[in-house]
Amino acid sequence: MVSTLAPTDVAARLRLAMVRSARRLRQEALGAEGGAELSPTLSAALATIVDRGPLTPSELAERERVRRPSATRVVASLERRALVTRTPDPDDGRGRLVAATAEGRALMRRLRTRKNAYLARRLARLEPDELETLERAAGILERMLDEEGRA
Repeated sequence: MVSTLAPTDVAARLRLAMVRSARRLRQEALGAEGGAELSPTLSAALATIVDRGPLTPSELAERERVRRPSATRVVASLERRALVTRTPDPDDGRGRLVAATAEGRALMRRLRTRKNAYLARRLARLEPDELETLERAAGILERMLDEEGRA
C-alpha cells in the first residue's frame, strides 16, 4: 500500500500517537515502587546512565540534548536519591564520572518491566499482521534515531 499523504501529514499523526503513547507508558510506570518520584527528565537521564554509563556530566548533557548545567542539576537530584554516584574521572583529574548505583539499576529494571508488560498486554490484542507492521515500524524508528545520532 502506497501512502498518498504528505510527510508532514504523517509526521503530525505519528507525533501525536508517539506523545500519547509515551505519556501512557509514563503513567503506567507511576504505579511501580519508587517510580512516582522520578520525573520524565530524571527517568530519561537515569536510563541513559544505566545504559551508557559511567559517563561525564557533559556526555550525559550531549546524549540527553540538554545544557551542561541542566545535566549537573539532574545528576545532583539522582545522587540525592542514591540512584547514581559520582567518582573521580581517571582520565581527567578535575572531572567526575556518573554511574548508576545498584538501587538505580534496580529501579530502572522495575520501571522498564512494568512499561514492557503494559505494552505487551496491549500488543497481544492485535492481529498478527498488525503486530508485524508495528515490528517493522519499530525498526524504522530505531534506524531514524540511529541516523540522527550520527549526524
